[in-house]
Amino acid sequence: MNRWIEPTTLKGERVVLEPLTHAHAPALAEAVADGELWKLWYTFVPTPDAVADYIEAAHAEQAAGGLAFAVRDRASDTVIGSTRLCHVDASNRRAEIGYTWYARRFQRTAINTECKRLMLAHAFETLDAIAIEFRTHWHNRASRAAIARLGAKQDGVLRNHQISADGSLRDTVVFSILAHEWPAVRQNLDFQLERYG
Repeated sequence: MNRWIEPTTLKGERVVLEPLTHAHAPALAEAVADGELWKLWYTFVPTPDAVADYIEAAHAEQAAGGLAFAVRDRASDTVIGSTRLCHVDASNRRAEIGYTWYARRFQRTAINTECKRLMLAHAFETLDAIAIEFRTHWHNRASRAAIARLGAKQDGVLRNHQISADGSLRDTVVFSILAHEWPAVRQNLDFQLERYG
């Protein structure tokens, strides 16, 4: 049976999204240390010494149909974070964009906008996706605002959706972009990217 999502490399002006491999581990360990991202209690980012396990988990997700990327900044030719097409429902042509994180110095830049632009274009224009989801913790207000800025609409809140590593219960906010919404979302993302120059 053919996979719906095949490994691929996506290239933009600022970033290259390349299939995640163990060769990326040292650079990802450095990236995650920039801002001590693992200390954010409402999201999951690996510690520097857990990056290899993180990559293994990403590969397990990929075996189930997903695709994990290392995010490479073109200007510095440095791997600065990771993102994935995950929780794939190939028969219904749906997937989630998630597990996204970047070194602190690249946050609030054009990097995330361009990564999402590349992934959404691949999903809707190459894979003929029906819908792409985004999920985040209720308390991750920065992530919720960033998802809304992309043009995604909030579908709802899954209350007590997951048990976090510390035992607390997570409420998950679900957003989506539908195929017929993609042209307007694409136009908005292109406008945002032009403003970054």
